Amino acid sequence: MRRLAILALVLVAAVLRTPAAARAEGSPIQISLFNPVQIVRADKSVSGLRIDLIYGKNAGMTGLDWGLVHHTTGSESALQYGLVGLVEKDFTGWQDNAVSLTRGKFTGLQTGAFTMSGEANGVQLGWINVAKRANGIQLGIVNVTETMHGLQIGVANVIQKNKIPILPIVNWSF
Repeated sequence: MRRLAILALVLVAAVLRTPAAARAEGSPIQISLFNPVQIVRADKSVSGLRIDLIYGKNAGMTGLDWGLVHHTTGSESALQYGLVGLVEKDFTGWQDNAVSLTRGKFTGLQTGAFTMSGEANGVQLGWINVAKRANGIQLGIVNVTETMHGLQIGVANVIQKNKIPILPIVNWSF
């Protein structure tokens, strides 16, 4: 019950933070069996609630994103929860999937068995965490980044452009 209340608050906050013009362009709800069997077309955005029963695809997403496989071709500002989350541009919020992927800039908390982003700003928490650039904390079994401004904690920690690129337990660059 407490987790549901937190999800509801995050959804309301995300929708209220979204400019009115953006909300007007996006549908408040999306229910998808698999693309193209979904309420809102894949080239449109959703600002509110997106439920992806199997696979859902939209241009942008703001709010609560729940289901099995999520695909956003643009940017997303949300709480995303499911099996696989793929965001082709930037993500802000909490991305919590077994596999969490953001190709652009990620800001917030990214959790899952496997997390990956172009630029991670915040916390990556997973078994395997990968980022081209990381600013913050990577916490997992294996942590890999090209450049880092922060701390890695795990069994194997790799900062490719560091004086000591590979260290067990902790690695850092400030």
